[in-house]
Amino acid sequence: MERICIIGSPGSGKSTLAKYLGDILELEVIHLDTLFWQPGWVSISNEEMLLKQGKVIQKEKWIMDGSYSNIWTPRLERADTIIFMDFSRWICLYCVMKRYFLHQNKTRSDMGQGCPEKIDFEFLSFIWNYPTNRRFKAWNITKEYADVKQIFVFQKQQQVTSFLEKVKKGDSIDRISF
Repeated sequence: MERICIIGSPGSGKSTLAKYLGDILELEVIHLDTLFWQPGWVSISNEEMLLKQGKVIQKEKWIMDGSYSNIWTPRLERADTIIFMDFSRWICLYCVMKRYFLHQNKTRSDMGQGCPEKIDFEFLSFIWNYPTNRRFKAWNITKEYADVKQIFVFQKQQQVTSFLEKVKKGDSIDRISF
């Protein structure tokens, strides 16, 4: 595992997993939100994001978290491992609410500078509708790479914890079979 993509709904724990895995494997962690968001929650264009992503995926080793499904093909092509955080909408909503109260009015390290933690109806609606509107796309793209990449799909925190323990010990980890 030298180039790892972590995808999934907001609140599924992508950034947290990336940080832990980065520490264990001593890999650079790239949070796509830090590339996409400018101060004041101003987004860059898809074209600019594709260019920024293109530069970082050329590195030899990395962990990248964030879905950004409209530009994920180059990232997934370059990765050797894909992790899909497939948590329920309820868990994701709970985690986002908890994160909001823990980081209210502060900018997290995995977010663009000048973007203090916020929550609004649009964001909550995106999370609520992720299983209906986006999960199928994430599942299919993950499945598409199953024969050529290591794939892990986590639906429970216990799976993530077990995975991290195995990585830390250097134990072999079974790939998912579709």
